[in-house]
Amino acid sequence: MKFDLSNLRGDLTGGLTAGIVALPLALALGVASGLGPMAGIYGAIAVGFFASLLGGTAPQISGPTGPMVVVLAGLFASLSGDPALIFTAVMLAGIFQVVFGFLGVGQYIRLVPYPVISGFMTGIGAIIIILQLGRLLGHEPPGGTLGALGYLPHALANINFITLLLGVGTLVIAYKWPPAIGKYVPGALAALIIGTLAGLAVDVPVLGQIPTGLPSLHLPVFSSEHALLVLEAAFILAVLGAIDSLLTSLVADNLTRSRHDSNKELIGQGIGNTVAGLIGGIAGAGATMRTVVNIRSGGKTRISGMTHSLVLLAIVLGLSPLAAAIPHAVLAGILVKVGLDIVDWSYLKRAHTGPRWDFALMLLVLGLTVFVDLITAVAVGVVLAALAYVRQIAQLQIAQLQELPDSLDEPEENALLKQGDGKINIFSFRGPLSFGAAADVGHHVREKVRPGSQVLILDFSYVPTVDVSAAMAVETVTADAIDAGRELIICSMTDEVKQVLDNINVQQKHISICDTRLAALQLAVSIIDKKKPKPEAVKEELAEA
Repeated sequence: MKFDLSNLRGDLTGGLTAGIVALPLALALGVASGLGPMAGIYGAIAVGFFASLLGGTAPQISGPTGPMVVVLAGLFASLSGDPALIFTAVMLAGIFQVVFGFLGVGQYIRLVPYPVISGFMTGIGAIIIILQLGRLLGHEPPGGTLGALGYLPHALANINFITLLLGVGTLVIAYKWPPAIGKYVPGALAALIIGTLAGLAVDVPVLGQIPTGLPSLHLPVFSSEHALLVLEAAFILAVLGAIDSLLTSLVADNLTRSRHDSNKELIGQGIGNTVAGLIGGIAGAGATMRTVVNIRSGGKTRISGMTHSLVLLAIVLGLSPLAAAIPHAVLAGILVKVGLDIVDWSYLKRAHTGPRWDFALMLLVLGLTVFVDLITAVAVGVVLAALAYVRQIAQLQIAQLQELPDSLDEPEENALLKQGDGKINIFSFRGPLSFGAAADVGHHVREKVRPGSQVLILDFSYVPTVDVSAAMAVETVTADAIDAGRELIICSMTDEVKQVLDNINVQQKHISICDTRLAALQLAVSIIDKKKPKPEAVKEELAEA
């Protein structure tokens, strides 16, 4: 593998800065997962290094993120804190992501509608904040969002004002740290240092002893009792990590005017998460804030992400004893900032000006994320968004179908239509004809056909594809035409459309096929002429009368 050394100085500076920014976040997210601060650091090292080395987004910084930690915290509670099974889930998540990459799933993940993404990201931010409120108040709430909310009244009735002051002070420093100084010492790191120093003067819960040195190997462990739970958690981690990473890749593309490789990125993230599980680290993904910091600091190539991981490794080998004195309240303050940053404030401020359905969908996904689970929220959101889109397209197709032309643009065609003397009806379809409109096609044709019409023409000039539902709808139109004694002509079909109708429509033998609309009109006029009574027959009728 070749490395681009043209921006080496910028990559080293960006990687160093991103590594310093990542330190407090990795510690805090490791604690929030239930697996401890070093699990967060090990995860940042493994995912950050291998996702940069093998991924498809050059300047992206990867590591523990809020969405992944929310799933891990839930899994930690469900498995009674069994780290072996949790690390197995992380490894399986990495394997799932590698499979996603090889199957080309990356291009489909980007199709998730924005209100769904906004809803579950905002929900994740809310979960992180809810889980930290008890710690800010000086308590250790039970696991899970509902447990933390249920515990909140007790925590409010017994507030430890020292931890509250320490946590809120950390949050204020992280937000209000002067940008000029932030170029050299990031706000999150300053908040961590100042909060820890302040915590030395008071009696508050701290992280305690942290292991030093290189991580130990954690081989996968399989338990029939918890197999389904571990597999489900691994799949959720893989999907969330993929979405999180590819969204960050889009941000990186906008900042660098480049284009990432979605599937390669998933493979890199998957290998990183597999290695993270093997060394006792938590799962990670592309981290937007750290990626932006890297790019703004000069990082442009994969060397910057690898440098960020090596910086964290150096800290682990030499400075981990200092982390033992970090108060839980300080990490809670940093995590509240993480949660607030994840909330999609930009969309919430403008939501009232957009379509109400999109905002309602966002709120639904938000509620399901907080009170049910992430995978249900995303699945329900995507299904509802897809159905809404199909309904919109179906309404457009039906609306265009109702516009029956009384005249045509082409003079020759228009002359033939007038020659039909109102006995020719033309129905023109627009766009792909799918199941969304198929249910109403037969009804609308039956409703809009003119009394006395002898020939129906279905114009497929602008229909690139049809599905089985549409083919069955055409069969219904054909059956209605036969019952009413009308002739049915279909014109201007593509080979693909014709093949579907030939294979599905059992009434095909009653349909006349023409290559062009002009040919269809010519055939229609000839059919009408044949049905006209002959002069001799008219004379005989008059004589009998």
